[in-house]
Amino acid sequence: MASFRAARRMFCSTAQTGATPGPVSRWKKLINSKAGMWCRSLLSDYREACREMVVGAWERPLKTSVYGTLLGGAWICFRTKPDRSSFEAALLERSNQLGLLSPWIRNAASDGHVQSLMKLRNEGRLRCASLGLLCLIYRVDFDKDAALYEARCSTLSTPWRELPRRVLDVGFTGCWWILDSKMKDYDVNEEEFKFLPAYMQETSPPSAVEVETNERLHKASWLPLTVEEDEEETKPVKMKK
Repeated sequence: MASFRAARRMFCSTAQTGATPGPVSRWKKLINSKAGMWCRSLLSDYREACREMVVGAWERPLKTSVYGTLLGGAWICFRTKPDRSSFEAALLERSNQLGLLSPWIRNAASDGHVQSLMKLRNEGRLRCASLGLLCLIYRVDFDKDAALYEARCSTLSTPWRELPRRVLDVGFTGCWWILDSKMKDYDVNEEEFKFLPAYMQETSPPSAVEVETNERLHKASWLPLTVEEDEEETKPVKMKK
């Protein structure tokens, strides 16, 4: 009896080992493939990196805040970075502001800078280069549609090392810094004051008393004029007989 049970167990084990496996689903085949194993290892690495980042941020809050501030500032700079269309709009606006002024009261530096930029724009020689967090406006020698040999030959093209000398403006955080600095006091012609004495070329801001006096005189100028007639001039003159 014991030998029969041993023989049955051996036969059952042999039958189980020799049995063909059932059909495997596509999902299991995909998971067990090389691509599936690579994706699982990649997700495991990312999960471990995120866990270490959270633990590191909890252990070093100051370092984490500094990094977070830098990343946030970089993201804001990238989102507020101006483009070429904004530069042309700003240039046209500055040109209109100067056009409303008389040539005698325009600032020479502002007028010369804007006029040179407008000339390059009309000639098609302005280019815009995006550097991620900022934009650069620089000048080139020819229009992009020019068919001259000098404009088409790559050997005669301008090298990149000359780019710093050709930069005309820098766009950062939504502003064009060189154009805005050139337009400071654009309605003040400094040539008018160079012949004045030194003490008259510089003025100090008025005091509170002077401001109050000027306001009072300005309000008084709005009042209607009153003419007082003398009584002696209004009396009739008697003729002598």
